Amino acid sequence: MLALAGCSGDRAVAGADIAPVVAAHADQAEADVPPATAPAATAMPPPPANASLPADGAIGYAGFGPARFGDCEAAVRMAWGKDIDAAAPAEAGGCYYLFPLPMTADGYGIGFMIDGDKFARIDVDRADIAAPGGGRVGMSADEIRTRYAGDVEEQDHKYVEGGQYLRIEDRAGGNGVLLFATDAAGRVTAWRTGVPPKLDYIEGCG
Repeated sequence: MLALAGCSGDRAVAGADIAPVVAAHADQAEADVPPATAPAATAMPPPPANASLPADGAIGYAGFGPARFGDCEAAVRMAWGKDIDAAAPAEAGGCYYLFPLPMTADGYGIGFMIDGDKFARIDVDRADIAAPGGGRVGMSADEIRTRYAGDVEEQDHKYVEGGQYLRIEDRAGGNGVLLFATDAAGRVTAWRTGVPPKLDYIEGCG
């Protein structure tokens, strides 16, 4: 608890806030960055086979449960509340991801980016994890445009010809941003939320 109090910036972390915000396991989905084009250092480990998943509403524009963007790794671990692993950064303060355990060979499921020793963003490629506002992997671009009507900024996908990035800022006026990646058929293959500029890093920690 003392470690958390020292790593959460100006925001106090109360003991009542530190309950695990997880739910039950389900199916997998495709990754945003194609393995053939993503540098080895940025390729994300696979998702958990039997691990828990976030409860509905746990992921928001500000972070994950009580863990807010800008908090330290310990806050994310406490918010997850179950086994989670991390690849050591190449250098002190470098970028890396926390991934729930155990892991399988399909996709990465959900990942928590830590950069500069701070919680920076959340990456998801599973249809059973809802984004803030209810968007999900597998939805069409039109469904996203309708669900987030008037808030969607469209950009071309860096790796997928005909694919797009659908970028949505927090309506409540916070600094958080939500971004959906679609394939050439206009289906969401992955999404992420965080605070720029790290939210806009296309290759994760690359």
